[in-house]
Amino acid sequence: MRVLKLKHVRPTILKIGGSVITDKSKEMGVRMDTISRLADEILEAQPKNLIIVHGGGSFGHPVAQKYAIKEGFKDPAQVIGFAETHHIMTVLNGLFMDALIWRGIPAIGMAPASCMLTKNGRIACFEEGLLKRLLEMGFIPVLYGDAVLDTELGFTILSGDQITAFLALKFRAEKIVIGVDVDGLYDADPKTNLGAKMFEYLRLNELMEIRRKLGGSSACDVTGGMSNKIAELIPAIEQGIPVLIVNASKPKYIYKALKGEKVKGTLIEKE
Repeated sequence: MRVLKLKHVRPTILKIGGSVITDKSKEMGVRMDTISRLADEILEAQPKNLIIVHGGGSFGHPVAQKYAIKEGFKDPAQVIGFAETHHIMTVLNGLFMDALIWRGIPAIGMAPASCMLTKNGRIACFEEGLLKRLLEMGFIPVLYGDAVLDTELGFTILSGDQITAFLALKFRAEKIVIGVDVDGLYDADPKTNLGAKMFEYLRLNELMEIRRKLGGSSACDVTGGMSNKIAELIPAIEQGIPVLIVNASKPKYIYKALKGEKVKGTLIEKE
């Protein structure tokens, strides 16, 4: 039997925040119009070697918080909560996948609960061969924040931000694009502070200086908001992988970011 020999190209990791594709003020409040627009932009951009990771928003976070899944297994009553959290994330992922597949985008949903194992909340085991092969064959893997098994805690929540940085390092990504619901990285929360200043460009040393000013999330978010996003991304930036933070709620921003065109946002580089 003839086996295809395919060349590996450094991928782009696209992370779409849960606050973009869901309404965090309403449990299971999906923004299907936004998901459809993002799928249009991905189709138009035709990116090569793309990995997509999306957040949980108003789907995963409320259930995970209700059952304290992130803290680990402490009570048998949490078992159904773990199952429910994972299931509700497959529902959101299914809606995202619908939009991609209906447009002829060869996306493949990958549940982190089925391919990743953590130890004290950090990814400890991941079989990379499958995802690597999908990329080589032209597929677009789509992962998401999920409830996963943990060797020390029993189970926990694995954030899409940790998955994004982990995959970027594992596959030596060309760049990371972070789609959020604000225009970039600010020195204060722009949703509550009208005088917040947006950074257009930051070097790693500058980012480390302003880190302490970054806030958490004002909505239900078991993964910690912008401060945690940056903390997860720092190891990738240290390895020379640039990070571009843009407003995925605004039309064409993700398209431009994927195409490498000029777009309003915050670019973070090692130096």
